[in-house]
Amino acid sequence: MTLSSAEGFLPAASCLPYTAEEERAVIDALTRDAEANVKDGDLRYLVSQSWWTHWQSYVGLLSYGENDTDIPLQPTSRPGEIDNRKLVSEENSSGTEEQELQRTLREGEDYTLVPQEVWRKLYDWYKGGPEICRKVIWEDPTSRRYIVDVYPLHLTLIDERDSSVRAIKLSRKAKVQELYRLVCSLLAVEQSKIHLWDHYQKTKNKKLTNMGETLEEAQLMMDQEILLEVSVDYTWPSDLATRCTNNELALIPLEPSMSSFSIAGGPNISNGYSSRIGSSLPPDNHFNPLLRDTEEGYSIFSNGTKDEIHGLTGLHNLGNTCFMNSAIQSLVHTPPLVEYFLKDYTQEINTENPLGLQGELAVAFAELLRKLWSAGRTSVPPRAFKSKLSCFAPQFSGYNQHDSQELLAFLLDGLHEDLNRVKKKPYIEVKDADDRPDEEFAEECWNYHKARNDSIIVDKFQGQYKSTLVCPECNKISVTFDPFMYLSLPLPSTVTRMMTVTVFSGTGASLPMPYTVTVQKNGVCRDLCKALSDACCLNDSEILLLAEVYDYRIYRYFSPLELLHSIKDNDQLVAYKLPVGYEKLWRVEILHRKVDRFTSEPQFNGTRKLIGSPLVTCIPIDSTKRVDIYAVVSAVLAPFVRAKVYPPGDSMLNGSGPSLDGIVLTDNSASCEKGLSTSNVDEATTDAELLPFKLYLSDDKGHVRNPIEEDSNHVFGLTMRLLMDWSDREHEIYNLKYMDDLPDVFKPGFMSKKTRQEAVNLFSCLDAFLKNEPLGPDDMWYCPSCKEHRQASKKLDLWRLPEILVVHLKRFSYSRYMKNKLDTFVNFPIHHLDMSKYEKHMSGGDQPPIYELYSVINHYGGLGGGHYSAYAKLVEEDSWYHFDDSHVSSVIEEETRTSAAYLLFYRRVDGNSCAMSEDVPVDTDMVDSLEA
Repeated sequence: MTLSSAEGFLPAASCLPYTAEEERAVIDALTRDAEANVKDGDLRYLVSQSWWTHWQSYVGLLSYGENDTDIPLQPTSRPGEIDNRKLVSEENSSGTEEQELQRTLREGEDYTLVPQEVWRKLYDWYKGGPEICRKVIWEDPTSRRYIVDVYPLHLTLIDERDSSVRAIKLSRKAKVQELYRLVCSLLAVEQSKIHLWDHYQKTKNKKLTNMGETLEEAQLMMDQEILLEVSVDYTWPSDLATRCTNNELALIPLEPSMSSFSIAGGPNISNGYSSRIGSSLPPDNHFNPLLRDTEEGYSIFSNGTKDEIHGLTGLHNLGNTCFMNSAIQSLVHTPPLVEYFLKDYTQEINTENPLGLQGELAVAFAELLRKLWSAGRTSVPPRAFKSKLSCFAPQFSGYNQHDSQELLAFLLDGLHEDLNRVKKKPYIEVKDADDRPDEEFAEECWNYHKARNDSIIVDKFQGQYKSTLVCPECNKISVTFDPFMYLSLPLPSTVTRMMTVTVFSGTGASLPMPYTVTVQKNGVCRDLCKALSDACCLNDSEILLLAEVYDYRIYRYFSPLELLHSIKDNDQLVAYKLPVGYEKLWRVEILHRKVDRFTSEPQFNGTRKLIGSPLVTCIPIDSTKRVDIYAVVSAVLAPFVRAKVYPPGDSMLNGSGPSLDGIVLTDNSASCEKGLSTSNVDEATTDAELLPFKLYLSDDKGHVRNPIEEDSNHVFGLTMRLLMDWSDREHEIYNLKYMDDLPDVFKPGFMSKKTRQEAVNLFSCLDAFLKNEPLGPDDMWYCPSCKEHRQASKKLDLWRLPEILVVHLKRFSYSRYMKNKLDTFVNFPIHHLDMSKYEKHMSGGDQPPIYELYSVINHYGGLGGGHYSAYAKLVEEDSWYHFDDSHVSSVIEEETRTSAAYLLFYRRVDGNSCAMSEDVPVDTDMVDSLEA
């Protein structure tokens, strides 16, 4: 059903749907219709994410178990008024003009976007506000992709005539021509008589003359100043200034200087420049890095003083760009990249690669690197690089905070494709190992990879890992060798979880006992059952049936391949010991209900409260007589009998009822039915007055109460559900406390909090990354032997390590509605990181893989509003510095090891790298932990 509007859906006299389901249907129809007919200029409205989530829960769009979050089991109450006050700045939270948003908002976390028709309907129903709307802008009409300009570009217009200031708001996708029109309209001037200048940092950087480019392409940033210049008698003030003084743009040399200089005592810059670039390149020295380095009025060539230290230039924060600045600083302090981009790299620019960015990203990065390594600069605005990045990676456009690791991954991959020496990638058919030695197959895979991918990034940053998959059914082994650019290591606290499960005996052999085990977070229920089997010393003839108990009923049984992610910490789990092959028997579920023994039958109803935990056992399909049922239930209840009621050696009923040892479970299903004997008690003794308890056939909720027949009792399906009445008499005989108060799967407490704060070392993170683990149900592997998708187990090994080893510590965990960050301190080595234990193939020959730390990216604070900075080492100076946007300060080495470390950059120490100083201290605690 598609509704163009909600009119006619409800009675005319009603402005409020009768039910939550009707609200959901109306909003769903309006949303689908708006998305199907979206046009450039349409409006989208911001709605507080907390209010939107509340409404979704109210109308039933969120349900238990849908996501990895704590979502209410039952629909919540109807939400109140729409409250968007937290989205807008305090200055105009109650104003009537266009609302100014808080600068740190994130879609899906702080707000959601809804079509105009949806907003109107929600506002009619709930009222509230304030109203916040933004326009839809097409990014690519051919593919129907659009963006919503949530944060318009805020510019400050300065009139050079009287230094007056005006605020301007425009879309960053607006053309320069639109900016001119707006200024002319505001100041009542003719366009032919004005010039607009990019006035970044109070300097006339560039005249805005290209009317067809967007403001984003013109490198105008949030809160930036633009200068209005008005001609007087066709004379421009800037022309007068140029004749009076040396304009900064006039400092650009016609040719690069032929002198060379040493960067921090490192390699000299090549003076050559190659123009052998494809014919598709613009003829304006677009790819000439030596000429373009003087764009902002300075030269990369120093005046030759030896005391100058290069590489200590900061980066301006252009508005939540600390994530970008920290990644750039780590890359521009990577020695092989510095050496590469300070030489003439242009011969390797690949403009033909369809996967690349026509060399533009590499040139933009090289220009920025050269500026950062120039002398006499305190900080550099990375506006040109940010603009180029936004063009090729729209996910990083705007002024929201992003993940530094995601940006780093994009940069490394983009630089590789722009600098790929392979102009035309050959087609190579992937071959199987065919039982060949790992060394031979790994080398073949690496050569295939290098035949298609050959760049400075591959040379320095890429390694190779071995992936082994094992089919759980046929034990088929599949081995592949794949390249990697960085290692994303989980923190051990994010890999495992502690789970408490109460184990019941299905034979009545023992009382229930809770067990706490540690399992892999991304494991399956089969892993949990295996850990429980070891903990409770399960016999070979027994198997565990895992279930969740909710409201004193069996809420669900778990399949062996069900993900442990579906189990919440506040769930209550039980496991029943049943005989192997129980699937061929009738499963018997026993529910318990509190009743008054003396209540008459007519007064009995189905709403009485259930108590205790369900018990589960099994019975042969052909043993459904009343005496058989009572015998098996008596056996299961035997451990709960109070000792003072029946002294040891006495039968529970003194020979007048079912025997307590009436059930025997055997090793296999074939003999199981024979082993399940009923009772040696005469059936006449099972008169209702002599039975120790009352049993009835029931349903899964305990609402039905049917009598148990003398001869045969037929049930639907393979589960027989029984209802046991508990009166004062039953409480005197049996101790119910062993069935009450099941523990939660995980109960946060003092010990758990202490565990979360304990430090871990880098090697434990590596062990967690390389540990054998099962694939998830959504990531099944097609077994070529079984010809079916299987949940195989996967094992990773590091086969070949790169010269530059980037380690990503996975501190963030994401789900649809919840995000979390771990501030666990990871003790990582600064010197002498020995990876000999982990590298299976010594790519460095006889030399062990020893690494030195040279940079760290830090993340401080929580999600969304956090801050990034970087530590970087000037290798030749053997000194560390803290790069916090434009602020650069010296730090001592030990200060670089903190709980904020997010990305670690290591350089391999061998014949081709800087040698380790003999007096460099070794992290003995880390070495000891590795040996242990």
